[in-house]
Amino acid sequence: MKTNENRTPATAPGKSAAHTAETFKVKPGEDPWTAAEIAELRTELESEVEHLKEEIRDAEQEIAGLFRDGSDGAGNDQADVGSTTLERYHELSVANNARDMLNQIEFALARIDDGTYGVCENCGNAIGKGRLQAFPRATLCVSCKERQERR
Repeated sequence: MKTNENRTPATAPGKSAAHTAETFKVKPGEDPWTAAEIAELRTELESEVEHLKEEIRDAEQEIAGLFRDGSDGAGNDQADVGSTTLERYHELSVANNARDMLNQIEFALARIDDGTYGVCENCGNAIGKGRLQAFPRATLCVSCKERQERR
């Protein structure tokens, strides 16, 4: 994903006339997105990016410590080794989940930048403003998500 430092004024978020808040798709009957709503959404997503990066960094440090200190050498019984292995597995899971969420958020930010935010990746219809406000990382409308989950 591009950083703000690498963007030209024409490609900076919110600067392109083609990608104003009003151009984002909404379902029939929903109010159009406002610039303030998009700015608030972007701020929330960017804040979550920083939180997740910190969470990943902490988990990676914990994992490194567990690998360094958790050898099954002298003095460690099987229960200690098993406990350390379980802790490593847990920290790896936390880090992987955080990475997945980070990727989803960065993808949402990229979709805001390119004007495709709010468009279902499967059917091309509007995802729905309410759904996106509740779950900003959504890439599928409710109908397509339900079909996906039934499989």
